[in-house]
Amino acid sequence: MRYLLLTYYRKPSGKIDEAMTLSRNLKLRDQQMANVILDFETLSVLKCSMDGVVVPKDWDRIVSYYYKHYSATIERLFTENGHEIKIQKSETADPG
Repeated sequence: MRYLLLTYYRKPSGKIDEAMTLSRNLKLRDQQMANVILDFETLSVLKCSMDGVVVPKDWDRIVSYYYKHYSATIERLFTENGHEIKIQKSETADPG
């Protein structure tokens, strides 16, 4: 797998739900729907927006944030794409 995609959905109750998927290829639908797209082959942030606000595309900061929640998946993506696992320890609560 190459891409980590995160999509946020607002439920009728007002709560926000997060869906995480992995993909080998990036589809047009993914580019339109996903809020966060991380490319583990090129180690780049292709998209990062939270509730309509575009967040700076800082790879280390964003990967460090999601690593807290998806550590096994992120380690697998680094390994599968031939990269050493490098995670910066961040004091920040979120990427934005």
